Amino acid sequence: MRLLLVEDDPMIGESVRAGLQQDGFAVDWVQDGRAAELALQTNAYDTLLLDLGLPRKAGLDVLAALRRRGDSIPVLILTARDAVADRVKGLDAGADDYLVKPFDLEELAARVRALLRRKSGSADPVIQVGGLILNPATHEVTLDGRQVSLSAREFALIHALAARPGVVYSRAQLEEKLYGWGQEVESNTVEVYVHSLRRKLGANVIQNVRGVGYMVPKQP
Repeated sequence: MRLLLVEDDPMIGESVRAGLQQDGFAVDWVQDGRAAELALQTNAYDTLLLDLGLPRKAGLDVLAALRRRGDSIPVLILTARDAVADRVKGLDAGADDYLVKPFDLEELAARVRALLRRKSGSADPVIQVGGLILNPATHEVTLDGRQVSLSAREFALIHALAARPGVVYSRAQLEEKLYGWGQEVESNTVEVYVHSLRRKLGANVIQNVRGVGYMVPKQP
């Protein structure tokens, strides 16, 4: 899953990006409100992590513009403003959640996973499609009761597909979910991971829709 982090403090931004990448997320990081708007207009993100006190354009103004144009991306505000009035203002402006600095990176990752579940319409912390079960919090995968070991990128790919069974993703869309800015993407990266996942999970777990992309089929 690909996230946009908007944070002007270099130390906090680098720490958050590294922590979330270690947890399996692809993270793009910008440091001001204008750059955030440009990134949101030119890339597809699963969640926005938004500081409020930003240069060039305030976080609340970025959020308000986002909601005015009908963008429903989940937004988690990250800020040092801990007054109740500030939290109310942020939530009423269209934020889905609010986390006050300093925060624990494990709690941040858990809140992001909760927002992603809400976005997909599922309250269950695990994803199950037939005999395939994924736990995004622990990166554990089982198939018909048997535990399967996956690399971080393999898990990210099957997670993206299994979270919306029956939905076809193009190679470009999957690359966007797997890689952030500055990370080199080989021309056949997705195909390599799909091949590896089919070897570990079975040939029918991921289906190829010719000329379109890949999907995890819905179960009857």
